[in-house]
Amino acid sequence: MAINFSNTHIAFNLKNKVKIKSWITLVAKKEKVNIKQINYTFMSDEELLKINSEYLKHTTYTDIITFNYNEGKNISGDIFISIQRVKENAEKFDVKFEEELQRVMIHGVLHLCGYKDKTKTDSDLMRRKENASLHLLNKTK
Repeated sequence: MAINFSNTHIAFNLKNKVKIKSWITLVAKKEKVNIKQINYTFMSDEELLKINSEYLKHTTYTDIITFNYNEGKNISGDIFISIQRVKENAEKFDVKFEEELQRVMIHGVLHLCGYKDKTKTDSDLMRRKENASLHLLNKTK
């Protein structure tokens, strides 16, 4: 099992990496999946827009893109996160940056677990799963 964190051309340092890894592992366990490998890459809006355009043919900014390489119950994926977009969304939703970042990070994991967010019903379930996952973070050492 591997959970990796890196960043491209931006100055960003994820805090509490050990705790975050334990938390992600706990969420995966609750979802009854095994983590094979998850790679998080933190980047700028422009870098994520380029990925969004090139691979998904979308021309809009986004906070996260998840590429799923799962094999059955073994989850693997690349999760790309725009730190600029997370900061803007934290201000927009009046939450701390760390909380918004954690929500976005677990959002990607939940996609790897099979959850979708394109319909209102799916989006509502995803939000409930995010909230339950964030609650677990507070219990993680």
